[in-house]
Amino acid sequence: MNFSSKLLEQAVEEFGKLPGVGKKTALRLVLHLLKQSDADVSRFTTSLDRLKSDIKYCKTCFNISDHDVCEICSSVKRDRHIVCVVEDTRDVMAIENTNQFNGLYHVLGGLISPMEGVGPADLKIEGLIDRVRSGEIQEVILALSATMEGDTTIFYLYRKLRDFQIQISTIARGISFGGELEYVDEITLGRSIATRIPYERNVG
Repeated sequence: MNFSSKLLEQAVEEFGKLPGVGKKTALRLVLHLLKQSDADVSRFTTSLDRLKSDIKYCKTCFNISDHDVCEICSSVKRDRHIVCVVEDTRDVMAIENTNQFNGLYHVLGGLISPMEGVGPADLKIEGLIDRVRSGEIQEVILALSATMEGDTTIFYLYRKLRDFQIQISTIARGISFGGELEYVDEITLGRSIATRIPYERNVG
Protein backbone atom coordinates (compact mmCIF):
# COMPACT_ATOMS: atom_id res chain seq x y z
CA MET A 1 0.00 0.00 0.00
CA ASN A 2 1.51 3.30 -1.16
CA PHE A 3 0.93 6.40 0.98
CA SER A 4 1.16 10.02 -0.06
CA SER A 5 2.03 11.06 3.50
CA LYS A 6 4.28 9.61 6.21
CA LEU A 7 1.87 10.88 8.86
CA LEU A 8 -0.98 9.07 7.14
CA GLU A 9 1.08 5.89 6.93
CA GLN A 10 2.02 6.04 10.63
CA ALA A 11 -1.60 6.56 11.66
CA VAL A 12 -2.74 3.62 9.52
CA GLU A 13 -0.02 1.42 11.05
CA GLU A 14 -1.21 2.27 14.58
CA PHE A 15 -4.87 1.60 13.79
CA GLY A 16 -3.84 -1.61 12.06
CA LYS A 17 -2.45 -2.91 15.35
CA LEU A 18 -5.97 -3.11 16.78
CA PRO A 19 -7.56 -6.60 16.89
CA GLY A 20 -9.55 -7.41 13.76
CA VAL A 21 -8.48 -4.25 11.95
CA GLY A 22 -6.69 -4.79 8.64
CA LYS A 23 -4.80 -2.22 6.61
CA LYS A 24 -7.82 -1.27 4.46
CA THR A 25 -10.08 -0.80 7.47
CA ALA A 26 -7.35 1.16 9.24
CA LEU A 27 -7.02 3.47 6.24
CA ARG A 28 -10.79 4.00 6.13
CA LEU A 29 -10.83 4.92 9.84
CA VAL A 30 -7.94 7.36 9.49
CA LEU A 31 -9.47 9.06 6.45
CA HIS A 32 -12.75 9.34 8.38
CA LEU A 33 -10.95 11.10 11.24
CA LEU A 34 -9.35 13.54 8.82
CA LYS A 35 -12.82 14.62 7.70
CA GLN A 36 -13.96 15.35 11.24
CA SER A 37 -13.76 18.72 12.96
CA ASP A 38 -10.82 19.60 15.21
CA ALA A 39 -13.17 19.44 18.22
CA ASP A 40 -14.36 15.92 17.34
CA VAL A 41 -10.82 14.63 16.84
CA SER A 42 -9.72 16.29 20.08
CA ARG A 43 -12.53 14.55 22.01
CA PHE A 44 -11.53 11.24 20.43
CA THR A 45 -7.83 11.53 21.31
CA THR A 46 -8.59 12.87 24.79
CA SER A 47 -10.85 9.89 25.52
CA LEU A 48 -8.02 7.53 24.52
CA ASP A 49 -5.52 9.39 26.70
CA ARG A 50 -7.87 9.28 29.69
CA LEU A 51 -8.70 5.62 29.06
CA LYS A 52 -5.08 4.70 29.67
CA SER A 53 -4.25 7.21 32.39
CA ASP A 54 -7.45 7.31 34.47
CA ILE A 55 -8.97 3.82 34.16
CA LYS A 56 -9.01 1.75 37.35
CA TYR A 57 -9.51 -1.89 38.24
CA CYS A 58 -11.91 -2.65 41.08
CA LYS A 59 -9.95 -3.64 44.19
CA THR A 60 -12.56 -6.28 44.98
CA CYS A 61 -13.48 -8.00 41.70
CA PHE A 62 -10.84 -6.60 39.29
CA ASN A 63 -13.45 -5.41 36.79
CA ILE A 64 -12.66 -2.23 34.82
CA SER A 65 -14.02 0.75 36.71
CA ASP A 66 -13.91 4.52 37.11
CA HIS A 67 -13.48 4.09 40.88
CA ASP A 68 -11.44 1.99 43.31
CA VAL A 69 -14.54 -0.15 43.91
CA CYS A 70 -16.86 -0.70 40.93
CA GLU A 71 -20.58 0.08 40.92
CA ILE A 72 -21.53 -3.61 41.05
CA CYS A 73 -19.41 -4.36 44.12
CA SER A 74 -20.59 -1.22 45.91
CA SER A 75 -24.29 -1.73 45.14
CA VAL A 76 -26.48 -2.66 48.13
CA LYS A 77 -28.96 -4.30 45.73
CA ARG A 78 -26.62 -7.14 44.73
CA ASP A 79 -26.63 -10.58 46.38
CA ARG A 80 -23.27 -10.63 48.15
CA HIS A 81 -23.42 -14.39 48.81
CA ILE A 82 -22.93 -15.37 45.15
CA VAL A 83 -19.84 -14.67 43.04
CA CYS A 84 -19.67 -15.35 39.31
CA VAL A 85 -16.12 -15.98 38.09
CA VAL A 86 -15.43 -14.79 34.52
CA GLU A 87 -12.45 -14.37 32.23
CA ASP A 88 -12.66 -10.63 31.55
CA THR A 89 -14.81 -7.50 31.49
CA ARG A 90 -16.51 -8.50 28.23
CA ASP A 91 -18.03 -11.50 30.02
CA VAL A 92 -19.33 -9.30 32.85
CA MET A 93 -21.05 -7.12 30.26
CA ALA A 94 -22.49 -10.16 28.46
CA ILE A 95 -23.95 -11.63 31.66
CA GLU A 96 -25.28 -8.27 32.87
CA ASN A 97 -27.14 -7.90 29.56
CA THR A 98 -29.11 -11.09 30.32
CA ASN A 99 -30.67 -9.58 33.48
CA GLN A 100 -30.56 -13.10 34.97
CA PHE A 101 -27.84 -12.60 37.57
CA ASN A 102 -27.89 -10.35 40.62
CA GLY A 103 -24.76 -11.45 42.47
CA LEU A 104 -21.19 -10.20 42.34
CA TYR A 105 -18.34 -10.98 39.95
CA HIS A 106 -14.68 -11.91 40.02
CA VAL A 107 -12.64 -11.17 36.89
CA LEU A 108 -9.67 -13.50 36.46
CA GLY A 109 -8.01 -11.47 33.72
CA GLY A 110 -7.51 -14.49 31.48
CA LEU A 111 -7.48 -18.28 31.44
CA ILE A 112 -4.81 -20.84 32.27
CA SER A 113 -3.03 -21.63 29.02
CA PRO A 114 0.35 -23.40 29.20
CA MET A 115 0.73 -23.07 25.43
CA GLU A 116 0.67 -19.28 25.78
CA GLY A 117 2.69 -19.24 28.97
CA VAL A 118 -0.25 -18.22 31.18
CA GLY A 119 -0.25 -19.96 34.55
CA PRO A 120 -2.37 -19.62 37.71
CA ALA A 121 0.02 -17.00 39.14
CA ASP A 122 -0.77 -14.73 36.17
CA LEU A 123 -4.47 -14.60 37.04
CA LYS A 124 -6.46 -13.04 39.90
CA ILE A 125 -6.99 -16.41 41.58
CA GLU A 126 -5.57 -15.56 45.01
CA GLY A 127 -7.95 -12.61 45.20
CA LEU A 128 -10.86 -15.03 44.68
CA ILE A 129 -9.54 -17.37 47.39
CA ASP A 130 -9.28 -14.44 49.81
CA ARG A 131 -12.88 -13.44 49.10
CA VAL A 132 -14.13 -16.98 49.72
CA ARG A 133 -12.02 -17.26 52.86
CA SER A 134 -13.77 -14.18 54.30
CA GLY A 135 -16.84 -16.36 54.88
CA GLU A 136 -19.53 -14.22 53.23
CA ILE A 137 -19.67 -16.12 49.94
CA GLN A 138 -21.94 -19.16 49.78
CA GLU A 139 -21.74 -20.01 46.07
CA VAL A 140 -19.13 -19.59 43.34
CA ILE A 141 -20.33 -19.87 39.74
CA LEU A 142 -17.54 -20.73 37.31
CA ALA A 143 -18.76 -19.00 34.13
CA LEU A 144 -15.85 -19.54 31.79
CA SER A 145 -15.79 -20.19 28.05
CA ALA A 146 -16.39 -23.74 26.82
CA THR A 147 -12.83 -24.16 25.57
CA MET A 148 -9.88 -26.32 26.61
CA GLU A 149 -8.39 -23.35 28.47
CA GLY A 150 -11.73 -22.62 30.14
CA ASP A 151 -12.16 -26.21 31.30
CA THR A 152 -8.57 -26.33 32.57
CA THR A 153 -9.13 -23.17 34.58
CA ILE A 154 -12.43 -24.44 35.97
CA PHE A 155 -10.82 -27.68 37.15
CA TYR A 156 -7.94 -25.79 38.78
CA LEU A 157 -10.34 -23.43 40.58
CA TYR A 158 -12.48 -26.34 41.74
CA ARG A 159 -9.45 -27.98 43.35
CA LYS A 160 -8.58 -24.71 45.10
CA LEU A 161 -12.13 -24.11 46.36
CA ARG A 162 -13.52 -27.57 47.12
CA ASP A 163 -12.39 -27.61 50.77
CA PHE A 164 -14.40 -24.48 51.58
CA GLN A 165 -17.98 -24.87 52.77
CA ILE A 166 -19.49 -23.35 49.63
CA GLN A 167 -21.41 -24.51 46.58
CA ILE A 168 -19.34 -24.61 43.38
CA SER A 169 -21.34 -24.58 40.16
CA THR A 170 -20.82 -24.10 36.44
CA ILE A 171 -23.08 -22.62 33.83
CA ALA A 172 -25.20 -25.15 31.94
CA ARG A 173 -23.69 -26.26 28.65
CA GLY A 174 -26.23 -24.69 26.34
CA ILE A 175 -23.04 -23.22 24.92
CA SER A 176 -21.22 -25.33 22.33
CA PHE A 177 -17.65 -26.44 23.01
CA GLY A 178 -15.22 -23.82 21.75
CA GLY A 179 -17.73 -21.02 22.29
CA GLU A 180 -16.80 -17.81 24.10
CA LEU A 181 -19.31 -16.08 26.36
CA GLU A 182 -19.17 -12.68 24.68
CA TYR A 183 -20.49 -14.20 21.42
CA VAL A 184 -23.36 -16.19 22.98
CA ASP A 185 -26.85 -14.74 22.56
CA GLU A 186 -28.40 -13.24 25.69
CA ILE A 187 -31.23 -15.79 26.00
CA THR A 188 -28.90 -18.81 25.85
CA LEU A 189 -26.41 -17.22 28.25
CA GLY A 190 -29.17 -16.18 30.65
CA ARG A 191 -30.59 -19.71 30.72
CA SER A 192 -27.10 -21.13 31.26
CA ILE A 193 -26.70 -18.95 34.35
CA ALA A 194 -30.20 -19.68 35.67
CA THR A 195 -29.87 -23.46 35.18
CA ARG A 196 -26.31 -23.78 36.51
CA ILE A 197 -25.32 -27.15 37.92
CA PRO A 198 -22.97 -28.28 40.73
CA TYR A 199 -19.49 -28.78 39.32
CA GLU A 200 -18.99 -32.03 41.26
CA ARG A 201 -21.23 -33.79 38.74
CA ASN A 202 -18.62 -33.13 36.05
CA VAL A 203 -15.72 -34.54 38.04
CA GLY A 204 -15.03 -38.20 37.56
